[in-house]
Formats: sequence, C-alpha cells, structure tokens
Amino acid sequence: MGSFNKSEVSIFKKHSQNGLNQKKKKSNESFEQAPLVTAVLTYLGFYILMFLGYINLIFFTPKEEDEKGREGYAPLYDRFERFYLRYVYRRVRDCWNKPISSVPGAEVVLKERITKDYGWTFEFTGKETPCLNLSSYNYLGFAESDGQCAEDAIAVLREQGWATSSTRRELGTCKIHLELEKLTAEFLGVEDAIVFGMGFATNALNLPCLISKGCLVLSDEKNHASLILGLRLSGATIKVFKHNNMKHLEKILIESIVLGQPNGEPWRKILIVVEGVYSMEGSIVRLPEVLALKKKYKAYLYLDEAHSIGAIGPHGRGVCDYYGCNPQDVDVLMGTFTKSFGSAGGYIGGSKLLIDCIRENSHADFYASSMSQPIAQQIITSMKIIMGKDGTDEGVKRIARLRKNTRYFRKKLHQMGFIIYGNEDSPVVPILVYLFSKIGAVVRTLEKRKIAAIGVGFPATPLMEGRIRICLSAAHTKEQLDYALSTFDEIGDELGLKYSQRRRISIPISYETSSSEEDCEEECEDK
Repeated sequence: MGSFNKSEVSIFKKHSQNGLNQKKKKSNESFEQAPLVTAVLTYLGFYILMFLGYINLIFFTPKEEDEKGREGYAPLYDRFERFYLRYVYRRVRDCWNKPISSVPGAEVVLKERITKDYGWTFEFTGKETPCLNLSSYNYLGFAESDGQCAEDAIAVLREQGWATSSTRRELGTCKIHLELEKLTAEFLGVEDAIVFGMGFATNALNLPCLISKGCLVLSDEKNHASLILGLRLSGATIKVFKHNNMKHLEKILIESIVLGQPNGEPWRKILIVVEGVYSMEGSIVRLPEVLALKKKYKAYLYLDEAHSIGAIGPHGRGVCDYYGCNPQDVDVLMGTFTKSFGSAGGYIGGSKLLIDCIRENSHADFYASSMSQPIAQQIITSMKIIMGKDGTDEGVKRIARLRKNTRYFRKKLHQMGFIIYGNEDSPVVPILVYLFSKIGAVVRTLEKRKIAAIGVGFPATPLMEGRIRICLSAAHTKEQLDYALSTFDEIGDELGLKYSQRRRISIPISYETSSSEEDCEEECEDK
C-alpha cells in the first residue's frame, strides 16, 4: 500500500475509528418562509405572466413556433411544457446558463452573446468579460490551469494519450484506473471502490444493479435527477419522504414493513436514498439519524456525496467525516469527481462484495468508455493533496479556507436581511428572490458589475422558491467575497430582495473568527 508518515497515520486512524475524537454535529439549517405579501405577489406575478402568454398564443402568431431542424420528429415536450418554454423560460434563458472561455476558478471569463429570435438561438459578439465566479462547483479550487494537478495531468496525457477507446471490460482498464480505485477506497475508509467516466451515469446506470422489482426505495423529495432516473430504470417501488424529515421517513418505513408488497409478500430489500449536500437547497443530510433508522429497521443506505465529498468535514471526507460517523455503516457511498477534485467522473465505494457485484452487473462498466487517463491523474493528484500525501498541508488549508469562506459569506448575508437556505457549513448558498422577473434582473445586474451568478427557478425549484444559487470556493479571497457581499447589499436594496423578517444582529462579523467556538475546539483537537 505504500508508506505513511506519522501525521498521515494519525489522521487516518482518527477517521477510521468511528469518529470518536470528533464532537457530534448538530444540524444548524435555515429555511425561513417567505412573507405573506411576497408569496401573494409571487403567485400573482407568475399567473399574470402565464395569462399574457396565453393571450399572445391565442391572438397572435408565435414569432418562433417550432424548434429548427426537428421537422418530422415527435415533440419533445407536452403542450404545457412547450408553452412554458416558449413564453416564460426563453425570456430569461440567458440567466440560466452562460458560456465561458477560461478556467472556472475564482474568476471566470464570460463570452457575450445576443439573440435575435427571442432566445431560441444565440450569436457570440466576440466580447469577453472577466467576472468573479460564484457559479462553479469548484469547492476546493482545483479547477486550475497551472500547478501540480495540471502538470501531472499533462504528463500523463503526453505518455498515455486522451483515452483508451475501449470499455473497462475489454481493453479499457489501465494501471492508473486501478491506482485511482485503490486511493479512493483508502480516502473513503472502505474496502473497495469502482470509478466511472460520468457522474450522472454513476447513479443512473448502477442503481438498477442494486435493486429491482420487489424492492422498495425510500427517496428524499429533493434527490437529484440522476438518482430519480436510476430508480425508475430499476423497476423498484419508490416512495418519497419529505426533505430531511426523519419522522416522515420512519413513518413510511414502519408502514412499508407492516404492509409489505401489494401481493402480501415482504419487500425483498428496502433502500434509503439520500444526498450528502443537496445542490439546490444547500442542506446537509441528517446522517446520524438516517443511520439509526437504517439499523433499527434493517434497511440499506445509498448516500450520494456528489456535493459533499471534499467540501465538508475536517478532513474533506464528506458527511461521514463531518458528523464523525463510520463510513462502513453506509452500504453504498457514491460521489463525483467533478466538484471538489476539479475533474470528471464518479465513484461508488463500499464492501468488496458490493463492488464485485457492481463490476459484474453495471452497464456503466460494460458499455461505457473508461475514464480518460489525464482525468484520472487530476483526481489522483488532487486527492493526494487533500489527504496530505503530497507532503504539504495544502489540502488542510483549502478545506479550512472553504469552511471559513462559507461561514463568513452566509453570516453576512443573514445579517443583511436576505433569506438564504441550507446548512451553515454548506458551500451551496441559495439566495431566495422568489419572483421570476427578479431572477433575471439580479443575474443581469450582477453581470454588469462583473459577477457571474446563475438563476434557478420553476420547474427546477418549486414555483414559490426562485433563487440565485451561489457556490463558494476555497479559491475565493476575502476581498472577493467582500466585493460580492457589498454588491448584493446594494442590489438587495435596489430590487427589494431583503425579505427576512428575523431580527438583524448588528455585531460585526470577523472573517478570521467566523467559525463557531465548537469549530475552533475541533480545529485545535485536529492539530
């Protein structure tokens, strides 16, 4: 396995001994409700928008009725979806996605584009604008074009090329894939791991290996689309429980065990499916409570750590590390390399029996091209930095900086009077703006002030919960965060975005001491 220095051994022991040296975390989350007036105006504004759209549809010929190049094909959307896309979404399409021409680091270069057909197509103007990047999932700042990660990836590219042009089951398994799987298992604290070239497919194509007809899945209502697709493909029965609501989860568990399948037979398997950090809500799963229910009712647990691995926990090992839980208590640990590791692909970790089963049955392993070698090397180098295997404390510094940035940014926004969702330690920061028109206004105003941010609204979120989703990074400096905060403060006053009805605390918030006393104690213990 290779040699470890004393500090690495002590860190790994602390991680593997069921987190006994860590204090149990309390879930400190905020989901403040919108004021009644705001709720009424949001619904009213949306219905007016829909009403005007239908008037336009009935009395005027649509200027752009059909998608170009799709003559003779079956429609992609039903009648309402076609209407919604034409008269609502396309008016603010430029605020949902933006092309870039640079590395998505702390700063990013946006490519300006214009539309002449009401958002159906765009043309580039040739103008490019450097902006502060508050949109990319670059949690630990490894999305870099220079540095050790880039150098190692380039070296592997020159030696092994871009791809194997084969599947893992044929000629697509290289030494670097085996090295990555071994390192990933060590990082997670489990027996074995398997890696895939695409994060979405890691969920969608592997869940059918684990469950099938006669199995029951209890899925959090805020789970990602890749999980939902994989569950539907499996043929298992799916029941949805309220987001992070342990009482509702237990109620469904009890009812399902008592009643069994519709034919009277007991369920072959019960699988609880949750995420570590929810990418739209910024919330963190209540893992200790989920584990307690899982053990009590003899269920299995599938944990998607796409947004939590690397981003939370004193050692960057995700929610198990964050709460001080034993990772081997989680039956299936899934995650992606696209966020904290600045690369691409996904993994599943767990017992050797589980991983062998996936290797024998996974469509993603049988039919998909194997992970590109330079991409695998990017993950290996960044993971070694996080683990301290590079001989430096750079990984520890990045983890600590991300936590400090997250706490500081969230506390300042709360103090200004914004309603923000999620956990105080989540680098995903949804700022609620509610009205559809305000999503476009905020995103476009931010871009004018050289801040790149993305709006999210219905149907990706509930109608009442339009938001600006901020993603923080260890690459952000305090000066950059302060500029973003001052800009949000100004825009919040101009556009009326400070909806919070909670009492505002005027105590100055220090960047250096933005973590709680409990966190400071943990940091001292880690040292």
